[in-house]
Amino acid sequence: MIPVSLQQIADDVTGRLLGAGHEDATASSVTIDSRQATAGTLFVAIPGERVNGHDYVQQALEQGASAALVEDPERALATGADPARLIAVPSTQDSLGDLARHNLARVREAGIPLVVGVTGSVGKTTTKDLLAVLLEPRGPIIAPPGSFNNEIGLPLTVLRADENTATLVLEMGADRVGNLEHLTGIAPLDIGVVLAVARAHLGEFGGIEKVAQAKAELVTGIKPGGTAVLNADDHRVAAMADRASDVRRFSKLTEVDVYATDIQVGADGRASFTLHAGPESAPVHLGLVGEHHVSNALAAATVAIVAGTDLAEIARLLGGLGAASPHRMDVWSKGDLTIIDDSYNANPDSMRAGLRALAQIGGSGRKTAVLGVMLELGEESDAEHAAIGTELADLGIDTLISVGAPPLAESARRAGVEVAEVSGVEEAWSVIMPLLESPGTILFKGSNGSKIWQLADRVKEETC
Repeated sequence: MIPVSLQQIADDVTGRLLGAGHEDATASSVTIDSRQATAGTLFVAIPGERVNGHDYVQQALEQGASAALVEDPERALATGADPARLIAVPSTQDSLGDLARHNLARVREAGIPLVVGVTGSVGKTTTKDLLAVLLEPRGPIIAPPGSFNNEIGLPLTVLRADENTATLVLEMGADRVGNLEHLTGIAPLDIGVVLAVARAHLGEFGGIEKVAQAKAELVTGIKPGGTAVLNADDHRVAAMADRASDVRRFSKLTEVDVYATDIQVGADGRASFTLHAGPESAPVHLGLVGEHHVSNALAAATVAIVAGTDLAEIARLLGGLGAASPHRMDVWSKGDLTIIDDSYNANPDSMRAGLRALAQIGGSGRKTAVLGVMLELGEESDAEHAAIGTELADLGIDTLISVGAPPLAESARRAGVEVAEVSGVEEAWSVIMPLLESPGTILFKGSNGSKIWQLADRVKEETC
């Protein structure tokens, strides 16, 4: 964050200082966690479901924070906080976005940063991680850890940028129409990437076409003169081209601006292919596990090409990258046992991609899928889970441990798959433990709310 005075912060967020005497004090960073407050920090008090940040305002100030942004002044003052160091606003979450928008404007006045945004129903975090490496040669780069892709995480990422930032990579998520319009309003993009329109959050959106409508908001949020990077293999994404003045396409199937040929997947589940851009080509051997990552790599390569990176350098960097964010196709082995942790989240398309990786890596050995429920699918939920059950049999998966997903278990059982059906992760652990002592390959996959990631973490503790 470019340092600014408390009075400037109040002006940026249309707030007011509750007392006098500290107007000229400055803040140079922002946090929503009072434990991370240090000298020069602005603490933003967010009222959460379980914890209310207003109860920790004085703690943040005692640790050196310059000031706190509050929407419940009385609750903040009750902690003993100095009113001259409190900035009152109607909504701290909205004001966090306002502050980020003004910070990015100041960053752009101070330099010429490249702002890249990535959205899609699948692959956002992996593509963001790839971009963080491919664009690093441009100079100081900011990219969020994990999935800081919502109305709080994205502003916090933008607020890490300062006058030295050369590249800002942003992951942008959406679970309803209007989300991406809001996020691109905070951070207008120089390059916007749309990966795929898949069956995620169907319950919230109300159908796949609404998902497409929401993702298209990212393209609309690209600055004049900016570039849209679109997946030509997804017809709903390809149709967004008419919203942008400059479009670059990537594909696994057809010859477009950037495309792949000779795609092959090794026994370790890692893909190799030839990367093409115009008359140039280069061989790529991905460090990531899963053929579906070819599309993510093509998207990241396209952005890097637009940014001026050499194709041979892109191919070299892609080959050295493994899973950078937790619970995303993280693969490790202990003796003859292989674990695939893709438990961060799940929708029907990403679930199928994970199962294909299990089938590929597991080969002729014992293959076990530990699968949790796929949430937010609305009326399609039972049908989508049943379809995954059939897919298990088609891919030759030997065993399903179904965690809280009865339609999935029932379908897999009918298809001839051995099924252990449990209600939660604690019950699942007793079924999983004996498998850790014998050869085979185990996949962990489920929506974040299914808590399958907790099982993956416990397995990692046992096997690493």
